Amino acid sequence: MTRSSRTPRIEAFIALGVMAGALVFSACSSPRSEASAPPSETVHLAPLTSGILTPAATDAPTDATADSVPVTEAVPATDAASTTSTLPANQVFVGSFPGTIVPVGNADGADTAVIQLRLIQLGFWNSQPNGKYGLTTKQAVMAFQKYSGIEATGLVDAATAAAILALEVKGHGTADTGTLIEVDKVRQLLFVVVDGVTQWVLNASTGNGLPFDEPDKNSPGARNITGVALTPDGLWKVDRERVDGWWKGDLGDIYRPKYFHNGIAVHGANSVPNYPASHGCVRVSVPAMDFIWANNIMPRGIHVWVHS
Repeated sequence: MTRSSRTPRIEAFIALGVMAGALVFSACSSPRSEASAPPSETVHLAPLTSGILTPAATDAPTDATADSVPVTEAVPATDAASTTSTLPANQVFVGSFPGTIVPVGNADGADTAVIQLRLIQLGFWNSQPNGKYGLTTKQAVMAFQKYSGIEATGLVDAATAAAILALEVKGHGTADTGTLIEVDKVRQLLFVVVDGVTQWVLNASTGNGLPFDEPDKNSPGARNITGVALTPDGLWKVDRERVDGWWKGDLGDIYRPKYFHNGIAVHGANSVPNYPASHGCVRVSVPAMDFIWANNIMPRGIHVWVHS
């Protein structure tokens, strides 16, 4: 689609995007000597603007401005009121898209900015609609594909473009009450739920279910660690964390972990594929983990519901 063929509504949509851009085993264990504050029973997240937290500018060019503004408008829909009234309480009607979603593959450009912004509005987190098809865009597309039952390639093919165009309800998990992190092991997705409503959907990778026998990275040559790579189902709580940078877990490096069951954590990783791949932890991308920390999305004491 050329610039000249876009309708004024699409041009306004792209302009909005530019504004937003200006937007079982302790498999990941580490020493427990670090002091940890008692879990808080009161969970508080940063205020939301139209259900959307301000994304970090991770995919932005290096010379981009650090300032960004929240997306404060939803795509217009004439039947929004009637549709919203018929939805379950944990689902949010976003509305139809006023144009065409182009199957860009992984190309940069204005059509990619439209896809990025639409995914943000549908709750699939990426750093900002800047038209750069970077890491967080690929992760958001992969999360959308998992959510929609499409092969999770991370590329916007014709099937993915059609599904983005068709979806009018914000991506949501199973939880319909409380403020928590929901991990769906079947779909390999992480949902940020606030007061029973999903705010964000993140691509994730959990334990692969396979036995392992590997050297202890913290004690080279001293011993091997054995176990089964499981992310345990249950309702847990974040009870400790490591705020800065990469840490050497017993089975490998982990980024800014939030521990919720013994040595099992949600943490950043360089590889978050479209299948279960971890030793038991819940992997998200490094930029997504920074986003979680920056917006206080997983404070100590918050529940983490893992289910399959």
